[in-house]
Amino acid sequence: MDGAGYRNRPLPHGVRVCHRHFYFARHAGKQRTLCYKCRYRSSAVAMTNQHKAYLLAAMTVLLWSTVASAFKLSLRHMDPIQLLFFANLVSVFALFAILLVQKKIHLLRAYSRRDLLKSALLGMLNPFLYYLVLFRAYDLLPAQEAQPLNYTWAITLTLLSIPLLKQRIAAAQLIAILISYLGVVIISTHGDPLSLRFSNGVGVALALGSTVIWALYWIYNTKNRKDPVTSLFLNFLFGLPLAFLAVVLTSEIRVEHMAGLVGAVYVGLFEMSVAFVLWLGALRLARTTASVANLIFFSPFLSLIFIHFLLGEEILTSTLVGLVFIVAGNVLQHLGNRSMRTAAVTD
Repeated sequence: MDGAGYRNRPLPHGVRVCHRHFYFARHAGKQRTLCYKCRYRSSAVAMTNQHKAYLLAAMTVLLWSTVASAFKLSLRHMDPIQLLFFANLVSVFALFAILLVQKKIHLLRAYSRRDLLKSALLGMLNPFLYYLVLFRAYDLLPAQEAQPLNYTWAITLTLLSIPLLKQRIAAAQLIAILISYLGVVIISTHGDPLSLRFSNGVGVALALGSTVIWALYWIYNTKNRKDPVTSLFLNFLFGLPLAFLAVVLTSEIRVEHMAGLVGAVYVGLFEMSVAFVLWLGALRLARTTASVANLIFFSPFLSLIFIHFLLGEEILTSTLVGLVFIVAGNVLQHLGNRSMRTAAVTD
């Protein structure tokens, strides 16, 4: 019944009138039951946010799926250090613009000297060392090999978490690691794992080495309670002078072809800055992290499609088989992490 006629009358204990819609809504201490209109509106908002989360996550996955091709196209006209410098420069301006739009510039004042020093050290890991090693790996390997190998960073993170974070490893996670690295061997040997003849040993080592750098960056970031976009901006800001020194000492600041510069701008915008912000937005709006995080497993397969059509690489059967092993290992490890967290909560 409509509660408008009872607004000024005494009501039974625990019964209140919803002043938004004038329908009865019961309150029992801190527990509140909304009237049916408010409940419907709350549910509708939650569903709308979830749809937005899926949209942002899908956009992020699509962008991440294109970056392997963007790396290779850019490296046709620039060396890895030049690509690092120009992409880093673009990312600093892009992240600063994002901070302005989000009205977060004032958060920079909250950083102490210690915080800034930590940001500088992390900036040495990412973007400087990580992208320097990764771009060199892409320069030596076909994109269809470098991209799946770099995708093993989650497995590397698990391995490094054992000594650095004192985390335990379950049997399922150990199996996941073995499955993923079997995929690495299949891709690196072009489907002949018993031969152990790698297509390019240095390139494979660099691609796997980039996962170590990226995992270290995430591990040392675990205790960071600052705004993530602001922190990323500072990392890239402090990484820029290192990239500048590297390009001055070992290469040159020169653009021979506009295609290279366009590629660097694309990498700086969509790999180093915008995609990260979109992913954060997806995680913030999603009902649960898992509801959008699972979409990331589509990225390496979509990436192969772009690699084939944009770079003209013939996708080898060994690449597909190896990638299936790598993704299966990541999924198994993801499920193992969830079960361990559930067990910890139960205990």
